Amino acid sequence: MNLPWHLYLMALIYIIAGLNHFRNPRMYLKIIPSYLPNPKLLNRLSGFAEIILGILLAVPATTTYSAWGIIALLIAVFPANLFMVQEQRASFGLPKWVLLLRLPLQVLLMWWAFLYT
Repeated sequence: MNLPWHLYLMALIYIIAGLNHFRNPRMYLKIIPSYLPNPKLLNRLSGFAEIILGILLAVPATTTYSAWGIIALLIAVFPANLFMVQEQRASFGLPKWVLLLRLPLQVLLMWWAFLYT
């Protein structure tokens, strides 16, 4: 079964994003809400999850399961996007409107993943 090119693009995006959790952890630690325990572990887990789900997305036998996993992951990391809007120190100095646009972008990414379920 041939997978569409945009599925490989999505897989690559998640693999690169996951690797970035280890390359630049400080960026991700900054946006983990303070009420969540062990931010370093959460950063590593989400990075590993993105890498594994990205790889599995490109394997025809696991594409559907991986797409559901990506949707679950996007739901799990949504509090970080909210935290960026609520806390100035987590905003990277971005304007509030940019941070607010990221919230529906998460829904769009979930929809994109849903196309492969």
